Amino acid sequence: CDANVSVRLKGAEKFGQKVEVKNMNSIRNVKRAIEHEIERQIEMLERGERIAQDTRSFDALKGTTTSMRSKEEANDYRYFPEPDLPPIIVEEKYVSDVRAAMPKLPEQLKQDFISLGLSEYDASILTEEKETANYFQSVCSNTKNTKAAANWVMGPVKSFCNEQAISMNEFSVPAKTVSELIEMIDAGGMNFSIASQKLFPELLKNPSANPKQLAGEMNLIQQSDEGLISKYIDEALAKYPEKVAEYKGGKTGVLGLFVGEVMKLSNRRADPKLTNKLLLEKLNS
Repeated sequence: CDANVSVRLKGAEKFGQKVEVKNMNSIRNVKRAIEHEIERQIEMLERGERIAQDTRSFDALKGTTTSMRSKEEANDYRYFPEPDLPPIIVEEKYVSDVRAAMPKLPEQLKQDFISLGLSEYDASILTEEKETANYFQSVCSNTKNTKAAANWVMGPVKSFCNEQAISMNEFSVPAKTVSELIEMIDAGGMNFSIASQKLFPELLKNPSANPKQLAGEMNLIQQSDEGLISKYIDEALAKYPEKVAEYKGGKTGVLGLFVGEVMKLSNRRADPKLTNKLLLEKLNS
């Protein structure tokens, strides 16, 4: 792979002298070579030196470039017509069709993701790799909760891929399954903690499983029975009578203790919103 690199002074309209760096064998080395060449050219300009139009080779071990040959003028390339090749006329329609068929570039995808309501940071992370962006888009095709989709892809999904040293293309759980997890949480059937810590690991073992069915088999469906949750709340309040007195005395920070106890009693299956509502009703009555 080759790269042409040039720098120019801030505010200058004319491009600087280009330098060609050749024979790099990986994207990583292309990045390293470009970064080194930019730094080298800037240092030369700051010293008042002239940058020659030359062809350079990148040394992957040293991380530097060295001159291979100099080509001061474009004529040095010995351009001449090829008699066996007729002129090729490219119609504007063909160019337009090709442009329309091209996949979006990372910056375009980033702006698309921001328009979906994501922060610039989240959009940047999701567009760092094509596979990650594609998986996120697939998740979003089956759920409108784009923020939750981003959290799942950047969180549990990416963490697993990093742990296993695999790409997102090799991740076995279908994007639709992650969408179904998000929909289950949004519908109140499960909270994120249970979904990510208990259900998701089982889906990693059995990627083709139906998440809702599996959650039922594992007894993970969120409890929304007011009577049962009220029972848990009564037990929690009875366990900490002194904390109840503190709450009634104005120390509302102890509320989290009661919520945690209810979650413990329900094996973390109690609906958090309903738990808070019923708990406040009992404490403020």
